[in-house]
Amino acid sequence: MHALPPLTWLDPGDDLPDPRLAWGLDSPAPGLLAAGTELTPERVVQAYRQGCFPWFSAGQPVLWWSPDPRMVMPPQDFRLHRSLRQSLRHWERKPGFELVFDRDFVQVMTRCARQNRRGQQGTWIVPAMLDAYTALHRQGLTHSAEVWLDGQLMAGLYFVSMGRMVFGESMFTDIRDGSKMALALLVSVCRRHEVPLIDCQQ
Repeated sequence: MHALPPLTWLDPGDDLPDPRLAWGLDSPAPGLLAAGTELTPERVVQAYRQGCFPWFSAGQPVLWWSPDPRMVMPPQDFRLHRSLRQSLRHWERKPGFELVFDRDFVQVMTRCARQNRRGQQGTWIVPAMLDAYTALHRQGLTHSAEVWLDGQLMAGLYFVSMGRMVFGESMFTDIRDGSKMALALLVSVCRRHEVPLIDCQQ
């Protein structure tokens, strides 16, 4: 078994290491780059500009990742499959149905944190993440795509938008195909603005 490369510990103000130094596929944590305690909006912006992102659970240090390979989705390749078209037609007939951006970013993040996911215990959307990404939302760098019905938030996703890149974060839904409809909304805007890729990170 190969010895693991040293993991960089970041003190406040330290720069992130070169993403090419992230642990490889033969390690127990492929893509892990560094750890530390600082999760400021400035640190998060620096990370995304380098192709890195934070991902950690309660009780862990702030872990920074840059997996290779990683999943990306060209918006032009997105297809509305028949079942999703049917869902859209079904919900569009409801008088209170709305697809909107940024009506309640904090609620979207909070609901994503509460979403039960198969094979996953707890959430990585811890209070420090909520605080940092809410601060970035006030700066116009994080956004939410939302599905509303009769004044209630039923599904949504949130994402980072920097320059011509979009980074998908998390999604939730309480109705059939709700998160897929939120994704279709995001894709439509990415196409309009000629965004080349949606980085799905994992």
